[in-house]
Amino acid sequence: MEWMTIIGNSIQYIEEHITEDITVDSIAKNANVSTFYFQKGFAMLCGFTVAEYIRNRRLALAGNDLLVTDEKIIDIAIKYGYDSPDSFTKAFTRFHGVTPTSVRKDGVMLKSFAPLKIKISLEGGYIMDYRIMKKEAFTVLGNAREFFYVGAKEVVPQFWQEHFSSGKGAYVAGVYGINIDEEMGQDKFEYLIADPYCPQKEIPEGFVTRTIPAFDWAVFPCKGAMPNALQDVNRKIFAEWLPALKEYEFAAGYCVEYYDDPTKYEKGTLDENYYCEIWIPVKKK
Repeated sequence: MEWMTIIGNSIQYIEEHITEDITVDSIAKNANVSTFYFQKGFAMLCGFTVAEYIRNRRLALAGNDLLVTDEKIIDIAIKYGYDSPDSFTKAFTRFHGVTPTSVRKDGVMLKSFAPLKIKISLEGGYIMDYRIMKKEAFTVLGNAREFFYVGAKEVVPQFWQEHFSSGKGAYVAGVYGINIDEEMGQDKFEYLIADPYCPQKEIPEGFVTRTIPAFDWAVFPCKGAMPNALQDVNRKIFAEWLPALKEYEFAAGYCVEYYDDPTKYEKGTLDENYYCEIWIPVKKK
């Protein structure tokens, strides 16, 4: 099924069940794709996670209800999935910039967040380089942290900055950026800034080792200034390559970013010729 159809059907499903206890699992099941694959593809193509999209739609609708109905604030909060006035007020204020109470008292301005609409356009037609690489299990030494998928696009780059500013780059240079989600769930994942592990050396305090299982990996080269080059290839993997491919599908909840040595390039990772790779574990359908 093409992503345009998957996203379109999923948006319709969300709108029809917006006041119910919908989950990423239920939306993915309705779209007939795996939760992990659906969540990744939705975020890549739409610019925010499924949870962020649902939250924004609910808060926009809640604002409209405050304006045009006489429903109690607590009833509106419960209607859109909030179990207490406090949690609703905090979320509403972050989104709209005003409290629910002030909407009715002061006639303030509210933010709208319309449902996504599918725009039909011709995509693809370009040559996308990749290769299938068989690789045995390998162990890495890394600086690990757990992140929620919601907001990960902002906090993971901050993690890299913190890693080097704290001096940890002296122990791990960052050959790999590894996303591990063994359960292929919808909430959180472990991310490692990592190097190949040398068993003869002691593990520095605050670092961990992780063994990445043996897989067939689809390897995608990325050339250009970071992070745009990497993000562009990532989007194309989910938007074009995986949906169009007949032979392969996701094998497990891993994703490896391989980074070339930035010192080899005049402008480091911002150089137009900077090279890195994305590795996706795949298996025959």
